[in-house]
Order: sequence, then structure tokens, then C-alpha cells
Amino acid sequence: MKTLLQVNASIFSNQGQSTKLAEQFLATWQKNNLDAEVIVRDLARDPVPHLDGPRFLSFLADPQARTMEQQAVVAYSDGLINELKRADIIVLGLPMYNFGIPSTFKAYIDHVARAGVTFRYSEAGPVGMLTGKKAYVFATRGGRYAGTPLDTQTVYIQDFLRFIGITDVEFVYAEGLNMGDESRVEALAEAKEQLERLAS
Repeated sequence: MKTLLQVNASIFSNQGQSTKLAEQFLATWQKNNLDAEVIVRDLARDPVPHLDGPRFLSFLADPQARTMEQQAVVAYSDGLINELKRADIIVLGLPMYNFGIPSTFKAYIDHVARAGVTFRYSEAGPVGMLTGKKAYVFATRGGRYAGTPLDTQTVYIQDFLRFIGITDVEFVYAEGLNMGDESRVEALAEAKEQLERLAS
């Protein structure tokens, strides 16, 4: 039985265009995977706390010496990581805000990128530990940025996923959503056509 983890990063929750595309992919994918387990993490409804000094030091502390507060921080991070470990398929609904990823998704990254847990350091550099997974990224943007220096998301997400061991990554873009009705309709139609092919 396959497990799919859907992470929605839109501040508008299930009303965000990136979430809607991710959900449309899921609906088609489930038709061919009727017995699959689906985990949904909505960062608007259940935001991950931003990383601060005390939280970071909780990860570094000796497990036997952690305070109750530190144990709670690590347990929360472990819960997020366990969802990733269980997943065969990872679906990211990822809008672009002010030329970058949503801050809630950065907070999520900061809690799942942990040395010795999702990656380890070797003599050759970092080695990702979450291998054998497939990721789909549904990237929505108000303007058109793919293939330009202003697309700060694509390489960043590829690098992060590779860092934790996920190298099989597919991007679906819906761009120009704020550039008029015609542009929005055309972009969403193209994205839906592509996701239907991928999900089938």
C-alpha cells in the first residue's frame, strides 16, 4: 500500500490555487491507488512554529539531558519527519510570495532538515536519508518567473529535497495568475492537463 503526503503551503488553505491543483492531482491519483493512505498537512490551518534559538538548541541537546520543553520540541519535529518517512509520494502545493517560498513552508523545512535524522554528514558532504520517494511540486505564481533569475523557488526546493534524499522531483507551474483573466484561465488549464497526465 502506498502512502501520499500532501503539504499545502498556501496562506489561503484549501482556497489557494496551489492547494486546489494538489487536490486535483490527488483525486486522479487515488483512482489508481484505491487502497492508498493519504496524509494532509495544511500549514495555514496548522502552522509550524518558526525556528528560534531555543528550538534549535533542543535538536542539538543530548537526548538524555533534554528538558521537558526540549523533548516536546523534538517530538513535534519527529512527528513531521515521520510523515515524510512514511510517504512514498510527496505532493507540495507551493505558491510564490514576494519572490520566495511562504514563511510557513520555510519553518516546515527548518523542522524536518535534521542532521542524523533526515541527512547525515560524510567525508564527501551531506547525504540525504529519505531516499526512494517521488515528489510533485505544484508551483503557482502571480507573474511569470520560471526559467528566469527571479525564480528563486525551483532550485531551492530541488536543493532542499535532494539534501534530504529526494531526487525524483516533478514541477507543475501555473504562472501569470494575476495577469488578467485570460492568462489565469490558460495557466490553470495547462497545469490541470499536466497534472492529470502525471497522476494517471
